[in-house]
Amino acid sequence: MSWARDCTKRRPAIQAKLTLTSAIPSIAAFCLYYQHTRQRHNYDISKGFKSRMTAPSIYDTVADDFSRVNDLIVQRLSSDVPLVEKIAQYIIESGGKRLRPLLVLLSSRAAGYSKDEHLKLAVVIEFLHTATLLHDDVVDTSDMRRGRSTANANWGNAPSVLVGDFLYARAFEMMVELKSLPIMEILSHATAVIAQGEVMQLMNVKNPDITEDQYMTVIHNKTAMLFEAASHSGALLANADDAQEQALKNYGKHLGLAFQLVDDVLDYRGDAEAMGKNVGDDLAEGKTTLPLIHAMAHSSKENRQLIRQAIRKGGLDNLPKVLELIEASGAVEYTMERARAEAAKASDTLSALAASPHKDALELLTQVAVARVS
Repeated sequence: MSWARDCTKRRPAIQAKLTLTSAIPSIAAFCLYYQHTRQRHNYDISKGFKSRMTAPSIYDTVADDFSRVNDLIVQRLSSDVPLVEKIAQYIIESGGKRLRPLLVLLSSRAAGYSKDEHLKLAVVIEFLHTATLLHDDVVDTSDMRRGRSTANANWGNAPSVLVGDFLYARAFEMMVELKSLPIMEILSHATAVIAQGEVMQLMNVKNPDITEDQYMTVIHNKTAMLFEAASHSGALLANADDAQEQALKNYGKHLGLAFQLVDDVLDYRGDAEAMGKNVGDDLAEGKTTLPLIHAMAHSSKENRQLIRQAIRKGGLDNLPKVLELIEASGAVEYTMERARAEAAKASDTLSALAASPHKDALELLTQVAVARVS
């Protein structure tokens, strides 16, 4: 049975999993999206998949691990301060993709790990990611994420920042429990790089002169770095050999870049309901992403000036015209080409790993990353 038919057969079960747990809903959602996209556009997005594994099988390979990770998340969110637990639980349960802890589980298992400390490492990665989300929403003055009100919209900026700090602190407590200085070095370095990436992005708000190279540096730092740290630390935990360690480190980096590039495409061509945010949010916030950079480079002087003014002004007044220029310039196709190239690089790194269901799952993730809608 092909993975596409398997999606159809298992759709009720997938939806039940989405209801019962927030663990990697993106994988299940991808199956549902496959059917929706094929019906709307009459083409098969499964063409070119290298893996025979079905999309739901990504979850199946680590289902028990993920259940235990979810239990551990609840356990380690405990605090004597009720508001800390309330806000932390709210953001943790907000339906995120959980790709980063997934990378820990799959990478460590693909490198031959057979113990349980990878569960704790996965929770560390999830807490670090959640802390960055809390802080990002305050910096961006966001009031909506994944179709729900943000924590800062519900409780205010100060509580959101402080609970983000709590999650960072709890993550570092758990890092110490792992008793691995190399893993602590990777994760502490990643945390610093992510913070620098956020500052770089803040400095470039409403700046239409950011170059493509500068943009790639920003998205590596703010997004791909934690993907890289997740897969790299998973490899270290498994005592992978040098070739496997480097392969899994590079896998996470390239997967994270592909993921963010697609994110930036979806901001201009996505489904608002599926994304849980409005189309054009990046433009409204004055963020110069690759679709805008490419559109400016391939538009007339008059249209280039219109995009520049839209970036400097922020807001959505010029969104319809900017969308026209993005489409006319081929910016979406160009950005997706870059995303597919990064996904291909991620896939290529896996040749260093022995055959296993976990390796197959990592392979399929590279395809999911560029075929998603949220």
